[in-house]
Amino acid sequence: MKNISRRSVLALLGVAPVAGAVAARAATPGSSRQDDYPPVQNVSSRERIRQLHFPNVRLTNQEGKKVLFYDDLIKDKIVLINFMYSKCEGICPGITTNLVRVQRLLGDRVGRDVFMYSFSLKPREDTPESMAAYAKMHKVGPGWQFLTGDPADLELLRRKLGYTNPDPAQDADVTQHIGNIRYGNEPLERWGACPGMANASFIVESIGWLYPKTGTEIGKGERK
Repeated sequence: MKNISRRSVLALLGVAPVAGAVAARAATPGSSRQDDYPPVQNVSSRERIRQLHFPNVRLTNQEGKKVLFYDDLIKDKIVLINFMYSKCEGICPGITTNLVRVQRLLGDRVGRDVFMYSFSLKPREDTPESMAAYAKMHKVGPGWQFLTGDPADLELLRRKLGYTNPDPAQDADVTQHIGNIRYGNEPLERWGACPGMANASFIVESIGWLYPKTGTEIGKGERK
């Protein structure tokens, strides 16, 4: 990966909650900024975040199941999100390995209290079968979905979630993508982000912040 400035790193990490990432996100190609950010309506803050950041696009997981991004994956859930592609020779394998450690620390909470999602940056290449093979190769456990779909839908999702580079040339180069992860509690509107290679225990502790009362319990019962 090429060296980038501290300013670029901060923009790409999205250290602010998703709701505050609007200013750091580039406009969708072919649309104006006004189109990207329609006038505020008389709606709740949760609904406004949904409108701006959570397009309800149809995706397919590694088992071939069709799901809707908001209705099926995000709504009313605590989630951990990253972007990757199955034939990546850069940071993807290392981040996936690190997130497997996170999954083991979370134990049986994954798929019950916390849901993990990896979205394809190369959906034309990433079939459900190739995503399943990638998950199997990395010994991914239950409760973690690898998702692909229509390229336009994945590109929209990438931009709406703030996974963009302020440099258009680097943004267009998938091999230069930054391996940050987002985590959030959708109903409580709590969102944060950190590097995908951060210490697994730190990531688990950060996810614990999403729990209003039981966060200190996250991480018990590590799977071997």
